[in-house]
Formats: sequence, structure tokens, C-alpha cells
Amino acid sequence: MNADVVVENTPGIRLWNDPTVPVTARVDALIGAMTLQEKIAQLYGVWVGASDQGGEVAPYQHDMEEAVDLDALLPTGLGQLTRPFGTVPVDPALGALSLARTQTRIAASNRFGIPALAHDECLAGFAAWGATAYPVPLSWGATFDPDVVRRMAAAIGRDMRAVGVHQGLAPVLDVVRDARWGRVEETIGEDPYLVGSIGTAYVQGLESAGIVATLKHFAGYSASRAGRNLAPSSMGPRERADVLLPPFEMAIREGGARSVMNAYTDTDGMPSAADEDLLTGLLRDTWGFDGTVVADYFAIAFLTTLHGVAADWAGAAGTALKAGVDVELPNVKTYGAPLAEAVADGRVPEALVDRALRRTLTQKVLLGLLDPDWTPLPAALDGADLDDPAALRGRIDLDTPENRALARTVAEEAVVLLSNDGTLPLGRPRRIALLGPNADEPVAVLGCYSFPQHIGVRHPGTPLGIELPTLRDALSAEFPDAEITVVRGTGVDDGDVSGIQEAARAAREADVALAVLGDRAGLFGRGTSGEGCDVETLALPGAQQHLLDTLLDLETPLVTVLLAGRPYALGRAVEESAAIVQSFFPGEEGTRAIAGVLSGRTDPSGRLPVGVPRGPGSQPATYLGARLAHASEVSSIDPTPAFAFGHGLSYTRFDWTDLSVDVQEAPTDGEFALAFTVRNTGGRSGTEVVQLYLHDPVASVVQPVQRLIGYARVALRPGEARRLRVTVPADLASFTGRDGRRVVEPGALELRLAASSADARLTAGVTLTGAERQVDHTRRLHATVVQEPVTRA
Repeated sequence: MNADVVVENTPGIRLWNDPTVPVTARVDALIGAMTLQEKIAQLYGVWVGASDQGGEVAPYQHDMEEAVDLDALLPTGLGQLTRPFGTVPVDPALGALSLARTQTRIAASNRFGIPALAHDECLAGFAAWGATAYPVPLSWGATFDPDVVRRMAAAIGRDMRAVGVHQGLAPVLDVVRDARWGRVEETIGEDPYLVGSIGTAYVQGLESAGIVATLKHFAGYSASRAGRNLAPSSMGPRERADVLLPPFEMAIREGGARSVMNAYTDTDGMPSAADEDLLTGLLRDTWGFDGTVVADYFAIAFLTTLHGVAADWAGAAGTALKAGVDVELPNVKTYGAPLAEAVADGRVPEALVDRALRRTLTQKVLLGLLDPDWTPLPAALDGADLDDPAALRGRIDLDTPENRALARTVAEEAVVLLSNDGTLPLGRPRRIALLGPNADEPVAVLGCYSFPQHIGVRHPGTPLGIELPTLRDALSAEFPDAEITVVRGTGVDDGDVSGIQEAARAAREADVALAVLGDRAGLFGRGTSGEGCDVETLALPGAQQHLLDTLLDLETPLVTVLLAGRPYALGRAVEESAAIVQSFFPGEEGTRAIAGVLSGRTDPSGRLPVGVPRGPGSQPATYLGARLAHASEVSSIDPTPAFAFGHGLSYTRFDWTDLSVDVQEAPTDGEFALAFTVRNTGGRSGTEVVQLYLHDPVASVVQPVQRLIGYARVALRPGEARRLRVTVPADLASFTGRDGRRVVEPGALELRLAASSADARLTAGVTLTGAERQVDHTRRLHATVVQEPVTRA
């Protein structure tokens, strides 16, 4: 604050508590009044778990950290509370009361009355006991529907805010580069535009509810070698700039995200938590981000223990702080006494502490945490009798009928019909054989960051907290007159083949057989999908392929249903299965969504956010490859997928016709305009997902054969048609050129209007003219699509 500026504040209210005073002045005044220890205290969190009796929380002793003495810490203040709801199962109302009482204690313990900022996970719904389990992000990508994702995120944010949480650790904006990586289920897909547009919608929804959205993992985590979690990344600067960074750029610029979390990985020897060029140079100086950068859990300590770029905790703290990491999570480790000592002896400038502190305090001021009317009591407890905690149990519903309806909508839009010989929809079968490890498994619909799979598994005997109908339950409701025989056949990954012949007998006696296969989500090897659950190949886990092949040998029509966290090679099923239905951990309403597709009650409209491989060993491979990345005569490995990115079938038919190119030639700062008609020529309503790909045949550096630059969902009744008018800015043809600058080059291009990356329906040849043009982060990011009704002549 300029020393010559005089700020008047309301009498009787300290300057930093006065909402009539500009935010900058409030923050400057508070920083000026703080000791070094009080400043540093705002730069770390403490991992706690809410009390299931509504009392104050006690520090949670994580197995990677020693216990924290909360009584010793609180007099200087506390920056964040780590996962008050996502640590142990606790009734939401009692958890809210516990958090409120803890916040009261925190604010009362420090000189300035500053409460902590509480954060929690919300990757597939608020990760709290009893909260709605929505589909995982890979399913968000499968919807190709930013609007429904925005609505879902707003609902998640409202639930979090109502119980006193301020920050959500989502979305994951990592672009899939190798499907063997265990965290594929947490991503939105393999294309940066899809990831960016869907992820930005999630950010907008979460932020609309007052929750600080946290973009992760910045940047390069998903590009680790061999798909191994936390392995080094070997990508070059061009791949990073053109594939991995655009989703973050979009979510900051258009989503208004207020926090970013660094990635664990190192890129070409530089750990993200130590990368000043990334966290300060690009993120802040170029993109203008003014929020907080929070450490992925333990990432600052990892600079010493895993990366070896710091000799001790003080060195790690100084390195991360200089790079631009503002807050250490989940616990105080390096930003406590080691940082204080390093500042005191001159190794770390106090100005770096003040820089991070200004960002964290600004966020607290904007959240209202320093206002005189701030109360620790969340909205959900308004009017409650806080002296009778037992009576509060069950007061707060985090899984309302409205939430469940929204979860079902997302799940329905995310179901992808990969193949169908006419067997689907099923009609009214008399006998159904329901086979496979996920046929009657409640948690088969949940990802690893859902509360039951992330936390609940550590508390056996605790109820799930939400209703999780199995596919058996959903099919029984969908086909009430059918006789359904359930045989597990084999486990997800136990390799047991003793039940396969029993499954075959059940299939022989049925009118149709359903093989329900896929994953079990877990953490660090406790599942087949999830954080730390990486795989060597994309073969189905365990003996599931053996079960599938046995069933394919029979005459009974076989429908293969996948409940999984990643795409798998399906062997003979690609050609021989009567139909294949792909679902990526679709959440608590997922089995009902799948049952609706199987019966025909719902027309499938999901599209693949990642390609399904033809063979199990062709990774890493995504559609977003240059010519040398595709099949050739000089290699015996063919990475061509069985089902391409963007693929998905419907129960109706769509014709694409009458392409007109209104603007075929444009300068490098101009735009193209084209139009075409999509008509539903089938007998039932359905939704076509129109995808726009750019092909640049000649460029100064190697380009992918094609890349997605736009899409639109087009819902049509039988016989109905829409005229789609598309405007494509020249900026969408930009890429990182030879000198590292993003440029738009003149030359010929193809705009491919497609039903998938392998199914172009219409192609427009266009030309960019004039001089090469440099663009930056202010460039246009989207094509526009306007849908107009067409009257039949």
C-alpha cells in the first residue's frame, strides 16, 4: 500500500475487518501488523477429521506425517483445515457443527481473529459421508455437455458451502497421454479442447456456489513415462504448450478459477513445485492469475525426499516459495519452523513470505472470513439447537432427490454405445443371464475419490451412506417380468476361473446374456483403477477376458457392459459381441442409467473421451498423434483403436447434408463460416454429437493429423432437422512454432465435420491468407455453433 494513501475505516472496526475499505488496503494493514510467525502460519494447513459427536476436531495423524500439536500452533494462526469431511465417516450435520466449533477455536486463538480456510475433495461429488456420488470426470467428458457439468458442479458447490467448506480440490485438467495411468478415471479425456471446455464448465459451476475451484495438476502429471504414477515426464516444451497447458489456460481465463495445485512430477528434470517459470512466469506474469497456488499433498517435502533438488526442509520451503507455491498442504512440514529459521538467517527473503501471504489473505478477505459479521456457523445449521448434537443427526441431506436426478442425467448422457448388431434395445426378454464380477457389486459404479472407495473402505462396518443399486437391482426394476440369473463367473482381478463354466451354463439357458466387466476403484494398489493403480497393459484385469471369450463361444447373444475407470482392449468382443456398452464409473445412479439404455428407455448419446484400444499393448497412443504416431508399414505395432475418440452410437439415424462454405478464405486474423444440416432419419428421438476437427496438412512444425476444435449436442425428434451455422476463428489454427511463439500460419486447412475422430461426414477446404501472425493467451478459444430449425419442404 502506498504510504501516502490515507485509508479511513469505520470507527471501532479494525482496518482489516472493515468491508468498506478496499481489499488491498485491508490486506496490507494486516500484513503490517503481523509477526513473521503469524505470517507463516497462514501458509500451511493441518489435516483434521471432523468429530462424529459434533465436538472440536483433533489433528489427524496421517501415516506419512507425525502428529501435530494444535494447541501449540493455533496462537499464531492457521491457514487451512485439510479435509474436515473427507477424513472419517461423520454425519454431515455433526461434521458441520464440529467444523464450526473448530473454526471458533482457531479464530479465538490468534490475535487477529482469522479463521482457517477449509478445503475438501470434490472430484466426483463432495467427498463426504452421505453426499451424492456423481459420475467420475471421464464420464463428464463422455457427455460432451458443458451445461450439465456446470449444473452438477454448482450442486456440489452448494452442498460444500452449506456445511462450511470454502475450497474444492477439483477439477483435474490433466490430458490423458497413456491410458495405463491409474488416474485416467479422474481425467476428462485425451483431447485438450474437450478437457478444457468441460473442465471450465465445472469450474464455473463450483465458483458460482462460492467455492474456490482448484485446478490440478499443474502441469504434466499425466504425461509420466510408461503411465506410472508420479514418474518423470519427458515431454518437450511444444507438447506441454499445445496439449497440456490449454485446459488450465481456459479454466483460468473463462472459468475464473481461484486456485491451482502443482503437479508431483518433474518435466525434463524440473519438478513442478520448484518451477518458477511455470508457477510465476507463465501462470501469473503471462496469464495474469491472481489466486493461490497450493501444494499437492506433501509435494514440497518431496523436493527433498523424492526429487533431490533441496537438501533439507528449509531448502525445500525456500525453493517452493520462490517458485510460487503459496500454501503447504496437507500438514505443516516445511513451511513451519524450517521456513521461519530460513527467513531469520537470511536464506529466504521475507518478501517471498509476504508475497504468498498477500494472496492467501486476499482470498480470505474475499470469502468474507475477516468481516465483522463473519460467523463460523454454516447455513445448513441455521436455527438448529447446537446444545443437542445428537438431535442434529440426519438434519442435513447431502444426497437430495434433486442431486440424484442430476446425477442420473449426467450418467445417462455419459453411457456410450460402442457397437450394436440390433440386439439393443432389448425389448422384453424372458430370461436374462447377468454375468461377471460387476453384475451385482454396489461399488462398481464408484471412482477412487468417491467417499466409500476413498475413505469408507478403511472403516469396515460403516454404512455406505448412499443408496447404490447394483445392475441386478436396476435390471430387475427395468425388466420386472424377466427371470434374471446372476453368476459372478470370476472376480475383477483375482484370476479365479472356477465359476466361468457356471456362467456359461446360465448364458446357454437365457435369451440374452450380459457380461458386466471392468474395474474396482481403489488407491495405491488396492484397486485396478485409481491413484497408484497403474497397469502394464490394457488387457482386462484378472480372468475377465477368459470369461468373455467363453461366453462369446456360445450361441446366446452377448452384450458386453463395462463399468471401468479406463478403456480396455476387448479382444474378440469388438467383432463378436452383440453389443458393447461402455460406462466410466457412472456414480450412484449409473446402473439405472445403463439399464435405461439397455431397455431403450434412454437413447444413448455418450461419446468416447478416450479411444478404446484394439490390442492391450499399444500404449501410449491417443488419436492426437502426428503422422508418425499412426499405423505404418514399417512397424509391426498398429495403434489404431478399436473404437476412436468421439465414437458413440444411437438407436436412431442421422444424416449430415448440404454443406456450404460461406467464408472459404480468410486472413490469419479472420474467421471462416460454414453451415450444414443434420436430420434425424430414424424412428425415435435422439442426440447427435457433432464434432469439428482441424487438419493442417503443411505447417512449419509437425502437427497432429487432426485435433478437436469444437462440438455440439444436437437433439432431434424423428424427422426433425437443424441447420448448424459454424464460425471458426483463425486463432483455432494456432500452434507453437519453431521459435516457441504461438502463431497462425497462412495456408490450406481442412475443417472436418465428424461423428468421431475416425468418421468425418463432411469436409470443408479453407485457406488462411496474409502474413504469419503471433497470438497469445488473449486469442479466441472457441468456434461458435448456432442451431436453426429446418422446415421440411
